[in-house]
Amino acid sequence: MTPVNRFYVALLFACFFISYTPITQADMQQQNYDNTIVDNSSYGTKIGNKALIAFANITTSPLELPKNIINTMNQSNFFYGVFGGFLKGLVNTLGRTGCGIADLLTFPLPTKPVAYPLYVWDDFDVDTTYGDVYRLNKSQKIEQPLVEKPVTQVVPTPVVAPKTVAVDRSAQYNQQTNKSLDTLFKKEMQK
Repeated sequence: MTPVNRFYVALLFACFFISYTPITQADMQQQNYDNTIVDNSSYGTKIGNKALIAFANITTSPLELPKNIINTMNQSNFFYGVFGGFLKGLVNTLGRTGCGIADLLTFPLPTKPVAYPLYVWDDFDVDTTYGDVYRLNKSQKIEQPLVEKPVTQVVPTPVVAPKTVAVDRSAQYNQQTNKSLDTLFKKEMQK
């Protein structure tokens, strides 16, 4: 097989795995009687999803460079966006690649993903963050829904503007000050 054919076969498999990964994430969850979410996916599905996410993170991690350049450029100016976004993208590329390699090496353990968003193209405007490492994918309690009270007819009350009270401040200045201000005003007005 020639190197060109190997490249196209690898590209075909990468496209297949990347397009298949979101489909595998659509597992059904069911609520149990004690308000826990029961994950109906099997052990094989969980580790398969983890391996696919790891493979996608390794292969698409270079897309962090243009993502961070664009996001930093939108948040600031052109020059800082290019240089600062490139450095930020380089760090996130290395981080996403490291998460992918670690997930690929430990795929038999069904753990939660470390990098958020799961894929580079999910929430493109959101910066990549990294969470807890090697937390097992367990069932989790859900909160009780809030009970809505019945809506009653509310009659709006008219809004009345407060009355303004006139304040007499004539005693604030003495009469001499008032006379000198009046003469100054008359002199300026005659000009």
